Amino acid sequence: MIILGIETSCDETGVAIFDEEKGLLAHQLYSQIKLHADYGGVVPELASRDHVKKTIPLIKAALADANLTSDDIDGIAYTAGPGLVGALLVGATIGRSLAYAWDVPAVPVHHMEGHLLAPMLEDNAPAFPFVALLVSGGHTMMVDVKKIGEYRILGESVDDAAGEAFDKTAKLMGLDYPGGPLLSKLAEKGTKGRFVFPRPMTNRPGMDFSFSGLKTFAANTVRANDNDEQTRADIAYAFQEAVVDTLTIKCKRALKETGYKRLVIAGGVSANTSLRKELEATMKKVGGEVFYPRTEFCTDNGAMIAYAGMQRLKSGEKSDLSVTAKPRWPIDQLEPVNS
Repeated sequence: MIILGIETSCDETGVAIFDEEKGLLAHQLYSQIKLHADYGGVVPELASRDHVKKTIPLIKAALADANLTSDDIDGIAYTAGPGLVGALLVGATIGRSLAYAWDVPAVPVHHMEGHLLAPMLEDNAPAFPFVALLVSGGHTMMVDVKKIGEYRILGESVDDAAGEAFDKTAKLMGLDYPGGPLLSKLAEKGTKGRFVFPRPMTNRPGMDFSFSGLKTFAANTVRANDNDEQTRADIAYAFQEAVVDTLTIKCKRALKETGYKRLVIAGGVSANTSLRKELEATMKKVGGEVFYPRTEFCTDNGAMIAYAGMQRLKSGEKSDLSVTAKPRWPIDQLEPVNS
């Protein structure tokens, strides 16, 4: 089975072709960072218009890279949500239309399920069950994953997601968009212990997250201190350390509750080097293992959508002729995939 995957949920256009037997055959990705940089964040209308321009050319490029034609495609998977509704509609409309024209089934894919399954694209893929920490610009959640589609949310953010907090704090510090990676790079020059930030919601039971207050604490710290380069680096270090510690504490709680020895981290923030090192050390102490996708598959991409869509198409799922786009779509509402 060869699947074409289309991802257009936000500000990256991703197209990939996945072969059930040979693995990933082609992977095309276009980022809109330069388009939105002048505005300091994603402008939904501009994102949608750019997806209209880029999706078809990327599909043609992916087919060429894989040395395939439309006749070789057995199904199409497209991101149906959650995300920006206009952006989602571009990929959904193109995916559903091509499936009709090529006479193959189409399946709508949950964006966060794509991220959750992204480590399956690696040679060292995790076995089920496992705990998944999904951390991105729009979502932070802890999930008990028993099998594909059988998810129980253990905790999630009640306000800002971790990636969103990184970007907003970076903006407060005068860093360019997207600020999260720049803040992490700045933190490498920081001094441990000069500033100590709170670890939000770790002094109470549960696995929910809150990063809005941490962002406010950072803003107050910036205003109260000189804005020289070292001070900014020290603030960045303290902020990142607080986020990483908070995520690690909640992961420990999730592992203790479930009894699992496998942890998956996925989403844009899973590329953070400090977070990976801390969670690797944590899992080593408990005799477990942590899994994550390669860096290029941490951010939004078509490969994870193609893989997730393949699993659902294999189990017999397919959409009717309607175009599905769900800007809000809880992951625990998905149906389990039949083995």
